[in-house]
Amino acid sequence: MATEIKYQINGQLMDNTVTKDNTEDVILVPVSIGAADEERIISEMVAEDSGLRRETILHVHELEKRIVKRLLMSGYSVNAGLYYASTSFRGVIENSAWNPQKNSITVNFQMGADLRQAIKNTTVNIIGEKGAAIYIGGVADAATRAQDATATAGRAFTLTGRNLRVAGTAEEVGITLTSESGAMTRITDDLFVVNDPSKVIFIIPATLADGTYRLRLTTQYGGGNRLLKSVRTVEKLIYVGTTPPSTGGGETTGGGSGSDGDQEKNPLG
Repeated sequence: MATEIKYQINGQLMDNTVTKDNTEDVILVPVSIGAADEERIISEMVAEDSGLRRETILHVHELEKRIVKRLLMSGYSVNAGLYYASTSFRGVIENSAWNPQKNSITVNFQMGADLRQAIKNTTVNIIGEKGAAIYIGGVADAATRAQDATATAGRAFTLTGRNLRVAGTAEEVGITLTSESGAMTRITDDLFVVNDPSKVIFIIPATLADGTYRLRLTTQYGGGNRLLKSVRTVEKLIYVGTTPPSTGGGETTGGGSGSDGDQEKNPLG
């Protein structure tokens, strides 16, 4: 039997801001070593020395994506080992007719057996305490009270976490919402309701179209009355007028920065 691959991930201790009265309550934050895009994945596959040329690996990678999309959009459920995916419809059907303006297709993802086994084969190393990081620990939609990153245009949206206060004079400072097409909407000063270190509340622009957006909060706030020389940024996916995909284990796409100007994964999702 082949030896199971072993993995290792580092974590740092951080105060749990949810339990404010318990000064000894801490959480563990994964230490990010960067982001891996498709180019990084292909490069890692080439580095495995499989004997396959980069062009061949890239072709197979693109072929798999094309086949998975075709199967999903034909009504198949796909079990790819790392994930299980299936499609579903949203919206009320009127007059027995599909209306793209009111109806949509979504793809739901759940953790697969391969990934669950990888988790079992992973060792977590605690490498000490983390500095005064910026992160988003929770979100809430004022319209629905949902805390799953859904939001409603024209209504208040709450971010809770640490060192979130939007402050500083750098051009990047502020909150932006970027759609999947790349269109960016900046939250203007008049849309801020609360701007505290542990809580920021702002109004989602009423004209914002439904869809998935990458929320990006950039600040120079460094705790107390201190402003940092460089900016720090935290990001999180939110879903305006729609619902997040099912991942079987919470959202993993959000991000924050633990040191000035550097981004890393959101410790709480």
